[in-house]
Amino acid sequence: MKTLYIDCGMGCAGDMLTGALLELHPDGAGFLERMNAALAGRAVISAAGVEKCGIRCTQVTVLIDGESEEADAHHHHHGHHGHHSHAGVKDIMAFIDSVELPEEVKCNARAVYELLARAEGSVHGRDIENIHFHEVGSIDALADVLSVCCLMHELAPERVVASAVNVGSGQVRCAHGLLPVPAPATELLLRGVPVYSGAVQSELCTPTGAALLRRFVQDFGPMPLMRVAQAGYGAGKKDFEAANLVRVLLGESVAPEYLHGCAHSHPHAHE
Repeated sequence: MKTLYIDCGMGCAGDMLTGALLELHPDGAGFLERMNAALAGRAVISAAGVEKCGIRCTQVTVLIDGESEEADAHHHHHGHHGHHSHAGVKDIMAFIDSVELPEEVKCNARAVYELLARAEGSVHGRDIENIHFHEVGSIDALADVLSVCCLMHELAPERVVASAVNVGSGQVRCAHGLLPVPAPATELLLRGVPVYSGAVQSELCTPTGAALLRRFVQDFGPMPLMRVAQAGYGAGKKDFEAANLVRVLLGESVAPEYLHGCAHSHPHAHE
């Protein structure tokens, strides 16, 4: 069975997952061209090779009106909302509806935003209609969500498994002040999923990353028995002592009956 395994040992974010899945795509450049055509100038996605702790991986950047999301975040701290005020749920759903992408892709993207809206609404105590996304509301996050949904559609794994999720630790700055990591919306989105907090003092799993995992992953746990055919490495923006990347492995998982019972003889030391 065609299986995708996502290693979230350094958390998960939309851009990291996009970069990792892009490395698995047989025509990454063609994919980006098609995504950018679908986004019709609202955002431009690009990918570059970078190194994280000596490992070559792909970093995805989204530009809006020629500015990257970092520049955008900088504006927000100074109170000018510049070219894109935070989008509400209705705007985002309308944008998804208008994009020329396969219906399955749009359906998954809408579902991801519904998860995000519900989580944000729940932690802020507001109706979904009145939620204005902060970090998730900008068009760059939407470009990441659409890219991941589209890559999953084209790679078409039959089963998706992910590791336990390292959420990071410390505090994260949000529109209203400092919140504990994982941010409340992230924690809610990962409710029931095995999570942990390693030594890294940073928000490693973002709400968008959590919603994407929730939508696409069927099982969380150790890597299943599989013959790996390809690996993809997607870089995060920050640097830590540990390589800040999401690794995805694509291959065939092997049904337990092929093992003739050998599997049971390996003690699972770290479980």
